[in-house]
Amino acid sequence: MKKYCSLLLALALALLCACGGSDKKAPTRAEVTSEERQFTTPADGDLIAIFTTSLGEVRAVLYPDAAPMAVYNFVGLARSGYYDGTVIWRSQYGFAVQGGDATGTGTGGSTIWSNNPYPLEASAALKHYAGALCAAFATGGEATGGNSQFYFVAALPDSVDKTQQEQLAQNGYSESQIAAYGAAGGLPYLDNTDTVFGQVYAGMDVVDAMACVETQQDEEGNDTWRPTEEAAITIDKVTIASYPGPTAEELAAQSDDAEASSEAEAVG
Repeated sequence: MKKYCSLLLALALALLCACGGSDKKAPTRAEVTSEERQFTTPADGDLIAIFTTSLGEVRAVLYPDAAPMAVYNFVGLARSGYYDGTVIWRSQYGFAVQGGDATGTGTGGSTIWSNNPYPLEASAALKHYAGALCAAFATGGEATGGNSQFYFVAALPDSVDKTQQEQLAQNGYSESQIAAYGAAGGLPYLDNTDTVFGQVYAGMDVVDAMACVETQQDEEGNDTWRPTEEAAITIDKVTIASYPGPTAEELAAQSDDAEASSEAEAVG
């Protein structure tokens, strides 16, 4: 039965990107072989975040040593339930999908420090490869640093071409970093601009499905695209754990137990 459900989910994701009112096509992503930190398998005990969403599960390893404030803020908010029931408010094919705003508008956000922002934590060792989990700012806000919002880089595999790779070499990128960008794709122009604090290691197909939904342009006419009401993407829960973490079945059981306990308390 579990295998059957997995096949149904995979088929649903494929159909979502192939049609569903959208002409966007999910990319075929080859496994990236690289010594870059973001493409190595997490070690036992590494801090991870598990995003349970209406389109499936995404798992990302977190880097508290490289971006301590971004990770500490994200983990604190996740454990408080801040992200539960929020939406992916931005979906831009070939670019990124963004969430983490409890207002669902992209103009809100919070931090564990009484809503005060935290500074940029750019690391020379972490780049905006496809699958990077990054801290974002509220759009149109006055904040000078990060808040609760985050995005997954959804750049296409061929997004960093030879010309761009040559430019990266001129800007001091290592051969390994250039090769990783060439293989995975990414948004190198955001390096040193936004904080990378994690990397997807499972569920990139779900991130791609998020980037494929039908969208509409922001009402203000800027270059921001939002999922339509019919294509809304919900983040049911963000679970913080140590790698390898609980299975999807264990997470579902925990959710059922919590719901049952809540109902019992309400009746009592």
